[in-house]
Amino acid sequence: MCELAYLYPNEGDTLRRQALNQCARELLLAQSSDWLFIITNGTMVEYAHKAIKEHIGRFTKLYYQIKKDKIDPAYLLDVFNKDDIFPEIDYMIYH
Repeated sequence: MCELAYLYPNEGDTLRRQALNQCARELLLAQSSDWLFIITNGTMVEYAHKAIKEHIGRFTKLYYQIKKDKIDPAYLLDVFNKDDIFPEIDYMIYH
């Protein structure tokens, strides 16, 4: 995420900025302390593993779309609608 923030500082392109913000969102969701708590306590371990993989997978897919300048607006909207937490997030917090 830091790499993306440094490569695209204060991005002016709306679609790319939305994708960058979604990457930041996915990273935070993947790093949520709840997943580790769930895994450590042995409750719903498969669900936690699945959630972590999904967030990292979404981050990775968006990462490559951004780097290749081929952002899929429909995919971005779909991912945002699945996890619309932190609507005001700014990816530049990683800069």
